Amino acid sequence: MQPGDPAAVRQLFEQIAPSYDRLNDTLSLGLHRFWKRQAIAFLAPRPGQQLLDLCCGTGDLALLLAEKVRPGGQVLGLDAAEAPLELARRRAASQPWLRLDWRLGDALATGLPAGWADGAVVAYGLRNLADPLAGLGELRRLLRPGGRAAVLDFNRPEDPAGLVARFQRFYLRQLVVPLARQADLEAHYAYLEESLARFPTGPEQESLARQAGFKGVYHRPLAGGQMGLLELVA
Repeated sequence: MQPGDPAAVRQLFEQIAPSYDRLNDTLSLGLHRFWKRQAIAFLAPRPGQQLLDLCCGTGDLALLLAEKVRPGGQVLGLDAAEAPLELARRRAASQPWLRLDWRLGDALATGLPAGWADGAVVAYGLRNLADPLAGLGELRRLLRPGGRAAVLDFNRPEDPAGLVARFQRFYLRQLVVPLARQADLEAHYAYLEESLARFPTGPEQESLARQAGFKGVYHRPLAGGQMGLLELVA
């Protein structure tokens, strides 16, 4: 699979959607929930806000945000793949008091009005876009002035021969892929390392975000440098 190929990425997430949440919990020992809460903490959502979850997947982050913006606020989850969105809709149906909407769409061209969102999150989505700079540009366009965005993803270490990078390769090759193999998803999760090879490093992401027009930009390593949180202010 070619990293960044929109059709291939969409097909991948259509196929892994039923196992995605279970594997995320297993592979991260549940820590992905903690990292997502750190993204929410930076966003500092308030009641009444209109928030966007780009590349929302199965909707766990959008549901957390929807709780934070009550009463009066709303959250839109947008994803390019229908199967994860259907799981997100089912999750949301059990909490009908939350104001949530789900939309099939392209994170590079959402079709939403400029300044639509008070804040936005992107969890494990920027790395899969064909053009990360264009993705950050669309994210900036969608935010009102002063709005915040939190972009959570794997971190690509600056030194490929360093300890952090070596541990990351060990983790992906010796833990992630073998566990995915048990779910008949080996090829899908082997893609992780391929996608990281073309993903900008933290400083490169900061540079791209400035090019996209963000005024406040800071990339914060998480989990000993294995993950990264790009904190942005429009």
